[in-house]
Amino acid sequence: MSKRKIIIICISFFGIVLGLAGLTRAGYIPNFLGWEILCSEKEEPKPIKHKLPKQKRNNNTTNDTIPHHYMPKNPEPGVCYKPIIYFYPPSKQKVKVELDYQGELIADYPKYDPKIKGWEVTAFPDGKIIDQADNKEYSYLFWEGKPAIPMHYDFSTGFMVKGDMVREFLQNTLSKMGLTPKEYNEFIIYWYPLMKNNKYNLIHFAGQEYTRTAPLNITPKPDALLRVFMVFKAMNHPVEVEAQEFEPFVRKGFTVVEWGGSFVENQIN
Repeated sequence: MSKRKIIIICISFFGIVLGLAGLTRAGYIPNFLGWEILCSEKEEPKPIKHKLPKQKRNNNTTNDTIPHHYMPKNPEPGVCYKPIIYFYPPSKQKVKVELDYQGELIADYPKYDPKIKGWEVTAFPDGKIIDQADNKEYSYLFWEGKPAIPMHYDFSTGFMVKGDMVREFLQNTLSKMGLTPKEYNEFIIYWYPLMKNNKYNLIHFAGQEYTRTAPLNITPKPDALLRVFMVFKAMNHPVEVEAQEFEPFVRKGFTVVEWGGSFVENQIN
């Protein structure tokens, strides 16, 4: 065999060896022969990164995972929490809302204008509003306030509800009172976390007790106006209470809906 053929065979052999070593180092074939001596540490290939498929978002969020920013950080008895006002005109129209609250406003969104004692907005049939002061879109008017004098509510009528039954109770009762699923779901998201851990909740829906403290003057005058204001007490033991009854609410023409609430004290027995 000539020297030339021997050289070609040697070169081919070493080429095959180096190729196998590379495949072994990359993890494509098992390392049975210890190919480490043929590849330096500097030549070790970087591991291949594989992108994992994005997980689908789970939209089945339960009320047990409600974001905490919906709740007041340090709830205070007697404060009017989150009265919000929805507008449903038959067609786009300008609306002036005057709130003559008998107390101190502590939160507002959009900004309450003290010059007109309220807001001026453009309302749309789908419920959205445009605040004329900043020309921005909102879902509703929002305010909170501390009454100038302590409020007294008549708890001789109402409902005694266990903490773990609050969701179902509010769904059924608010629906009967006239709130839509969108409206009562937003109500429950706000109030349920504050009530679920109480053994019992004595619940009363205030009428003139509340509306006298927060009179609304809306121009043009709504054809249908519903104001829901829930007050509750945390209880260790149930008490007997006469069930409240509500007049049916019929939405017609220009409809305005408001809901809010308060609690009287943390615990009474």
